[in-house]
Amino acid sequence: MHFHEKPNTYVTNVELKVSDLQRSLTYYQDVIGFKVLHQESHKATLTADGHTALLTIIQPETVEKKQRMTTGLYHFALLLPSRRDLANIITHFHEKGVYLGASDHAVSEALYLNDPDHNGIEVYVDRPESEWTWYVDQVHMVTEPLNIRSILEEGNGNWSGLPEGTVMGHIHLSVSNLAEAEQFYTKGLGYDIVSRYGTQALFISTGRYHHHIGLNTWHSENAPKLGENQVGLKTFSLRLDNEEQASSMKANLHAMGAPVIDIDGGFQTEDPAGNTVLLKF
Repeated sequence: MHFHEKPNTYVTNVELKVSDLQRSLTYYQDVIGFKVLHQESHKATLTADGHTALLTIIQPETVEKKQRMTTGLYHFALLLPSRRDLANIITHFHEKGVYLGASDHAVSEALYLNDPDHNGIEVYVDRPESEWTWYVDQVHMVTEPLNIRSILEEGNGNWSGLPEGTVMGHIHLSVSNLAEAEQFYTKGLGYDIVSRYGTQALFISTGRYHHHIGLNTWHSENAPKLGENQVGLKTFSLRLDNEEQASSMKANLHAMGAPVIDIDGGFQTEDPAGNTVLLKF
């Protein structure tokens, strides 16, 4: 899990707007396996290990459905510690009658599902780093059928919620203009491009991870940003390494005309597609 430690700029928390807090709480606890860390009348913070906040869900006072074509969340991705954990959650999903998709990406094995508001969720496990194939600075990723039978052979049926070592592995965003998004995340925040899928998607990371952030225009090219009260992504948080890095990012963002607002523990900005990014120590 060294890809999700400093000095890497990795995702720590995703904040979602939902239409019914109680319904979402039930789903994220019973189906996904989160525990509640904090809860208020309109907001809940969820954890896997009992102290690290991974997901925050908020019910706006006036909530609206998401329009079909907007920028925002494609999916957030929970990275499990082991293949056995993936096997156990597959068994759990099967017992719950959960509909899901599944893919082998060469670097990882992944499940895909949607919460009650159709927010996309990936649950995955990484293959050993030694098995990833790099072509200089580009990592080989594919989308092929997942060998679920092979994974299930490693399971022990012991499911009691998300395991303690679960982290927010990455976030995948829908953006309106891929070139603008590339400029913002590489020149502004210092990410490296590690994979391109034609002209509609790219994957970026720090420290040669297969991706900390995915960006695509598959359903969002030239689309407006998500409305203030529409269900979907509210913010996501990235870990800052040190003050020097933060200062450099701020200068880069100022130079490209992106907003920079100081907040407790770091600063806030917005990508060209209107996605709010919190950068925190």
